[in-house]
Amino acid sequence: CLGDVIGYGPDPERCIDLAKRFDVCILGNHEEALLEESQGAIFNLRARSSIQWTRAQLDMFPEGKEENAPRWDFLGSLEHSYQANDMFFVHGTPCDPVGEYLYPRDIQRPEKLQPIFDAIERVCFTGHTHVPGIWTDDMVYLTVHEVNYRYWFTRKKTVVNVGSVGQPRDGDRRATYVLLDGEGIEFRKVSYPVERTVGKIQKVEELDGCLAERLLLGR
Repeated sequence: CLGDVIGYGPDPERCIDLAKRFDVCILGNHEEALLEESQGAIFNLRARSSIQWTRAQLDMFPEGKEENAPRWDFLGSLEHSYQANDMFFVHGTPCDPVGEYLYPRDIQRPEKLQPIFDAIERVCFTGHTHVPGIWTDDMVYLTVHEVNYRYWFTRKKTVVNVGSVGQPRDGDRRATYVLLDGEGIEFRKVSYPVERTVGKIQKVEELDGCLAERLLLGR
């Protein structure tokens, strides 16, 4: 989830340059807010201030900032979704590619889940909530611990939240991502120097200290 990194990270330019190396990147709500300033109005104050600060780092006009032009071009080229055979990739959900959140508790809301399952052929990968997990069309939700970090696809339609490398929110401060391996997936948890990242954020006066502190808690 690219937006999870760009929206809250202390090095947006480096995040974008790294993302450009991938064959496919998906538009997230933070990229959308960068591109369309009006979209930031729906964010809470902390998130809105981080978007404003990030936009300033990508400013085109100060001397020596010409290198930001290709970064804006890259952001503007991002697709809302991507389809590969029977697998669908999106930031939010197929019903609202950028904005809709899918929470673990939504397993108790089949009226919300059913349209999502109806919109996919077989498997959907999503992010947005930063909480890794798996939903199947028989209205079952599985945590990464319940599947022991591995899951093999069945005939059931399945939605996978891949978690977040930028701001985990499942109580585990390690970066999270998913490795797709044929007919199955593996959730990966990777330790990184959290304190160093926290220190970078705390040095930026325009960024709310909560954005740093929550990294220590994985929340």
